[in-house]
Amino acid sequence: MEISSYFAYLASFITVGSFVIIDLIAATTNALNGALLAQRPDYNKGKGWTVVGIILMALFGGIGGGVSRDILLNKVPSALTNPWYIILCVLAGLAAMLLAYNRGQKFREGFYQIMTSFSLPWYAAIGVAAGLSAGLPWIACIFLGVVGPTAGRFLIDVTAGKSAKQFIRGEWFVGTAVLTSVVYLICDGVLGMEQWPATLIAFGVGFAFRLSALYFLLEEPMPRIPAVYTGPLARRFSLKERFSKDWNPLDEF
Repeated sequence: MEISSYFAYLASFITVGSFVIIDLIAATTNALNGALLAQRPDYNKGKGWTVVGIILMALFGGIGGGVSRDILLNKVPSALTNPWYIILCVLAGLAAMLLAYNRGQKFREGFYQIMTSFSLPWYAAIGVAAGLSAGLPWIACIFLGVVGPTAGRFLIDVTAGKSAKQFIRGEWFVGTAVLTSVVYLICDGVLGMEQWPATLIAFGVGFAFRLSALYFLLEEPMPRIPAVYTGPLARRFSLKERFSKDWNPLDEF
């Protein structure tokens, strides 16, 4: 196949006006996040990640959730039928390795959290829509709305030997996916909206909620367990504090 023909072949997988472009942006965002996360001190220390390892982390972050969702629906994953998913995830992994460490991590923990807040509700809405298209009950659709945006992070955390983000203190990571899923179901099932407006409304609610939780450090509730059993918890920083010029990612990790 000639090079020009191959580029034409790749271009055929990008359809303007569909969800594909937005989905690719979300996948690339998560891939870059995963590769930067793998190089964070508490994930990287003593691990000795290789170049291939960090690229695999980017793939976990970028397409892990979508692949998991499609497998549950007994479908060939979109990331395997459209080559752009893997191509962009690999490029995101390479870009993460080229960033200067301190600048890259400050970027990831600061302004870049706005982009990851974009991909979380987006994948949740897409997951719910996929569940409804498959004729699944609402509770199963909400489950898919959680799996889609969070499974990639689960794979990264488990690979790095960390507690998965879904199960520990955080700024409504799973809660945002659930909220987005419920709003989509109301828009679609109760109000009878089409997929585009239902997706945009659910996404807008989820994005605003997640960004607010990050900016003001609104965390999911924890069970009442005496401190003597839990031990001291590490200090966490809000997105508002991370925007400060004096904030250093090493202060947190």
